[in-house]
Amino acid sequence: MKARVNLTIEEDLLVEAKKHAAKIGTSVSELVESYFKKITEPKKQHVKLFEMVNRLEKPNIPEDFDFKKEYYRDRTDKYDF
Repeated sequence: MKARVNLTIEEDLLVEAKKHAAKIGTSVSELVESYFKKITEPKKQHVKLFEMVNRLEKPNIPEDFDFKKEYYRDRTDKYDF
């Protein structure tokens, strides 16, 4: 069920809102309604990538481990070079 709401805003802002609504093919009422829906919806828990990576278990790699050497050794084994 829809209900009426009276809003008081600056006239210049209303003109710009009407232009924007017309440009995207909607009404000012629909713009306001979609904004209210957006700000009142429950917040979703978004885990940021860096937070997730920081929670991963750290590998136990020796300090003198040569990644480049191991990479080429693995490629040699795999592709028989």
